[in-house]
Amino acid sequence: MTVGSATMPFPVQLKNPIRIDPVLLGITLSLLLGGLVILASASIATADNVAGDPFFYVGRQAVAALLGAVAGFVCLFVPMRFWLSTGPLMLLLAFALLTVVLVPGVGYTANGSTRWIRLGIFNLQASEIARLCLMIYLAGYLVRHNKSLREQFSGFVRPMIVLFIASCLLLAEPDLGAAIVLVAVAFVMMFVAGARFRDFFVFASLAIVGAGTLAVTTQYRLERLTGFLDPWADPFDKGFQLTQSLIAIGRGEWFGVGLGNGVQKLFYLPDAHTDFVFAVFAEEFGLFGSLVLIALFAALLWRVFSLGIRAANSERFFEAYLAIGIGTWLGLQAFINLGVNMGLLPTKGLTLPLISYGRSSLIIAMMSFGILFRIYHELEIAGKPPSRRQKKRGSRK
Repeated sequence: MTVGSATMPFPVQLKNPIRIDPVLLGITLSLLLGGLVILASASIATADNVAGDPFFYVGRQAVAALLGAVAGFVCLFVPMRFWLSTGPLMLLLAFALLTVVLVPGVGYTANGSTRWIRLGIFNLQASEIARLCLMIYLAGYLVRHNKSLREQFSGFVRPMIVLFIASCLLLAEPDLGAAIVLVAVAFVMMFVAGARFRDFFVFASLAIVGAGTLAVTTQYRLERLTGFLDPWADPFDKGFQLTQSLIAIGRGEWFGVGLGNGVQKLFYLPDAHTDFVFAVFAEEFGLFGSLVLIALFAALLWRVFSLGIRAANSERFFEAYLAIGIGTWLGLQAFINLGVNMGLLPTKGLTLPLISYGRSSLIIAMMSFGILFRIYHELEIAGKPPSRRQKKRGSRK
């Protein structure tokens, strides 16, 4: 799919028409538009109770989708060499956001966590932007210091120091889920870049031990863990969210009760439009619909990882590492969200990408897809034979 340069509202004419991956675009639009429909159903009771408007949340999500589309469109026209050159600035921006959100009077607190920065009518979740900035920085680091990463212990330690500081700032909010996703994404990117297995094993083991220690030494995290292990032992307190989620999924059976006909979203299932939107979807569309949704996410990951592999084969390693990082983030967050809804993982406040209500998450996801489309465009242009006009210019020189 191409977008002609003549129709673009820019003061300079593009050298090549923009090429967009039609498969990735189709999957993304399917999840995004389908997510708005699912969100409208899941949030209708809560929105009516909170704001007196049954479409309050889906309207705000639609505005965020529009803003995200604009931001993604801008990213589509930003050359990848720009992101590579601004890696250190991205690191500073990430640390600035994660620090500012902890400043009293600036950070907005909800449900005991200070994760948002008030921007008028919009609350920006600092960790969402910080994650993308850190991925851009890390992809550039892996290109610039690939030799030391492969051969020296210090090459692995330096990004670990960055991750440690970022994780401490996230835990101060607190947001253990975001810290786990960030560290896991970074480990995958470094492993793909050729980090030595012993370095990878040592730090991965330390990260697992650290996360486990935090889980069992903090009272509310320990309660989530015990509630996950046996939710039916206390179905009206510690296991309430999970039991209601399992009831919703069970009611869906093979083909669901129909769009809008779910019962659990009617004040039984907490956070039905955010963390547990999949449970509402499973109740209304059943096992068949759930498998279709999972298949869409699998196809999305396949396409993104294929793009990363193609970039690596073309020796565009910055693009390859960044694509792998974005794909790992989307896949891991979707896996955790689905696992929590089905009782396979302890409860974590992570949204389902492109589906759950979360304006910051959606905007950053759309920006990430804009970057992925840019990677595809540059790969297509690099592999395209020169046009007749370009050949004439070359012959004149």
